[in-house]
Amino acid sequence: MSTETPLVPGDPANTEWIKTSMPFTDLCEVVIDSLTPERVTGRVAWKEQFCTVNGNLHGGYLMSLADAVGAFLSVQHLPEGAGTSTISSSTNFLRPAPQAVYSIVSTLVMAGRRTITVTTDVINPDGKVVSRTTQTQAVLTT
Repeated sequence: MSTETPLVPGDPANTEWIKTSMPFTDLCEVVIDSLTPERVTGRVAWKEQFCTVNGNLHGGYLMSLADAVGAFLSVQHLPEGAGTSTISSSTNFLRPAPQAVYSIVSTLVMAGRRTITVTTDVINPDGKVVSRTTQTQAVLTT
């Protein structure tokens, strides 16, 4: 199996920003569609190298997508000069992820002075949630 589905960025500037600031997202082939302080949306296409048995996207890949896109959302809430790092992440895998293009939606839950919490869903073309991740990012100041 393979997919030739091109992922043309809906927002080329933010796709470039996430790939430049977090090169791992280039490896994962993440495309960003929109970015607001409360929500980031993006997409990925199924590829064989991201799969586990039976041609489904690997759970580690899904978790990595959620961690990266959630961190991208969190960065918007950092004070100037601060950084961030994931301190807690929990993922529920709700259904398999066979060949398709998947949406990623990261939503802000809370932005505090010391931590930021987001939820990130990976969603199949039918609008069903494949995985849901809740993560907390530390606000790292010097």
